[in-house]
Amino acid sequence: MTKSPRIISIIPARGGSKGLPRKNIIDLCGKPLIAWTIESSLKSKYITKTIVSSDSEEILKVAKSHGANVLKRPAELAKDDTASEPVINHVLESFDFNFDILILLQPTSPMRDCHDIDSAIELLLNKKAESLISVNKIDNKILKSFIKTSEGYLTGINNNKFPFMRRQDLPPVFMPNGAMYIIKVNSFTKKKSLFIENNTIPFLMNENKSADIDTIEDLKLVESYIKNLND
Repeated sequence: MTKSPRIISIIPARGGSKGLPRKNIIDLCGKPLIAWTIESSLKSKYITKTIVSSDSEEILKVAKSHGANVLKRPAELAKDDTASEPVINHVLESFDFNFDILILLQPTSPMRDCHDIDSAIELLLNKKAESLISVNKIDNKILKSFIKTSEGYLTGINNNKFPFMRRQDLPPVFMPNGAMYIIKVNSFTKKKSLFIENNTIPFLMNENKSADIDTIEDLKLVESYIKNLND
């Protein structure tokens, strides 16, 4: 029998939020925003440990009350421009237990549930890929765009053929939705990146599942969607 992989989910939740104050613990249909992601992680049949990384004692307290393990993040890893990779490193280095796979779950994606998580993990394992990024499909007309070179000339954003091709002849385009990043720990440790060139597969999600809360308008839209689901 094949041994089940040990999977850690990391939920990064910085305290500072300029656009929507206290965003990660703002109320969404009766519970803190971060609780939606914690509960989805805990309900996953594959995830071994759920960790919330935050510099905020308030967020850590809320996360712990909803069943997550918590880790205080140092201030130098909680700046506006802090990338995800050093935060992940801090979590991995803080535990003696060795994990095979890590999954990054952003708390601002509450519509991603345990079924999405488990389906994405299964896809990664079945495809034998090194990493996976959740995406939604967007209009491929962006491939017809130009950018301006340093010399002031136009050049195709991808190549110089796409701007003159029919949209139906262009390849499909996918945008990361922020809901899930999954990667084998060995690959992350070597590359220090969530994207492994030529070995990262997409996990397609629809527009509603891809909802990302960054503004009060986003919050109201998701609230409306959840209420419609429950009616």
